[in-house]
Amino acid sequence: MWAALALPEDEYHSAAGSLVDSSEQLMALDLTLFEVANVVAFKARKPQRARRLLALIVKRCGNQVLRVDLGLHDSAIDAVAEHGLTAYDAAYVAAAQRNGWTLVSLDIADLVSKGLAVTPDAAVYP
Repeated sequence: MWAALALPEDEYHSAAGSLVDSSEQLMALDLTLFEVANVVAFKARKPQRARRLLALIVKRCGNQVLRVDLGLHDSAIDAVAEHGLTAYDAAYVAAAQRNGWTLVSLDIADLVSKGLAVTPDAAVYP
């Protein structure tokens, strides 16, 4: 979801912006910072935009940037086995389930289609 905010050509750019601008409390995993940097700085070749976006994530989420711990790793491994996910995707699922969060993702194939996440537009316009 965060990467869509930095990429105006992304079909979910507007919805991601609305979600970030909303009064909703947003949360992220510390892992999110690396994944967003990978997409925006490496794949899209926009390192300055990635730096600004990472600062926005930290500012917008405040103390809700969750550190991955051993308990979350265990839950993620369970999600890997149950849903056939990568460990990265499973960490997001496990964190959302543990904290009662709605997981917002652009991963249609692995997360949204399995009912484990919603797209940004579904989060903004339920």
